[in-house]
Amino acid sequence: MQIIQKRKIFYIISLIIIIPGLISLFMQGLNLGIDFKGGSILHVKMESAVTSAEIRSTMKDLEFDKVDVQKSDNQFYIRTEELSQEENKELLASLQEKFGNVEFLSAESVGATIGSELTRNAILSVLLATVLMLIYISVRFEWSFGVAAIVAIIHNVLIVLGAFSIFQWEVTSAFIAAILTVVGYSINDTIVIFDRVRENLRAKKKEENTDLLNRSIMQTLNRSINTVLTSAFALIALLIFGGATIKIFVLAMLIGFVSGAYSSICIASPVWYEIKNRA
Repeated sequence: MQIIQKRKIFYIISLIIIIPGLISLFMQGLNLGIDFKGGSILHVKMESAVTSAEIRSTMKDLEFDKVDVQKSDNQFYIRTEELSQEENKELLASLQEKFGNVEFLSAESVGATIGSELTRNAILSVLLATVLMLIYISVRFEWSFGVAAIVAIIHNVLIVLGAFSIFQWEVTSAFIAAILTVVGYSINDTIVIFDRVRENLRAKKKEENTDLLNRSIMQTLNRSINTVLTSAFALIALLIFGGATIKIFVLAMLIGFVSGAYSSICIASPVWYEIKNRA
C-alpha cells in the first residue's frame, strides 16, 4: 500500500473535513453547557422509583433546554441555567406536583466567572498535555517525530471540535475529559508506528524513506485497525445503551478514536516524511 505516495490525497481529505468545522467554530462557536456558562444546581430527594430520564423529560416540558440530571440512590442533582430563589421555588413546586413526595435538600449557583475559569483550565490542560508529549517524544525519539505527532493530535482535536460546533452538541466538562482521552489514544497509536519506523531506520541499508515508511505502516496496520475497532464497538454500545448522561463523552471519544486511527496512519507518518525531506 502506497500511503506516503498518496499523502496529498489524505491531506485534501483532512482539509475537506476540518475546514467546515473551523468555519462553524468562527461563525457559531461551541454550544457551551452549564459547566462553562454557569447555572444552578438543585439537590432534591425523591422516591427511588423515579428515574433521571423522567426528571429530564419533565424539565424539558417546563422549557428548560439545558438540563443535566445525576442520580445517587434516591437523591438527584439537577443542573440547569441560573435560577433566582423564586424560580427555584417554582421549579420545586412543579416537581412536587409531578412526582409527589419531593424533599428539597439544597440549591446553589455557579456563576459565569467560574464557568470562564473552567474554560481557561480546560484549554490549559489540553495545551499542557500536548507540550509534555512533544517534549517526551523529542527526547525518546527525535524532534521530527514529536512535531509530526503533535500535528496529528491537532488534526484530531480540530475534527472533534468541528463536529461538535457544526451539529451544536452540548459541550460539558465530560467533553474535556473525552478530548484528553482522545489525545492520549492518538499519541499512543502514533508512537507504535514511529517505534517501528525507528527500528526499520536502524536496520535499513539502501531503502528510500517512502518505502521504509510504507513498510512500517503495513507492519503495524493490523494492530491499529484492531485497536480502533475494539474501542469503537464498545463505544457504540455505550452510545446506544449508556443513557443521556454519558452520551457526549462517548460521542466525542468515538469521533476522536476513529480520527486518531486515521491520522496516525495517513497524517503523522506523511508529515514526518515531509519534515525529513526538507531537513
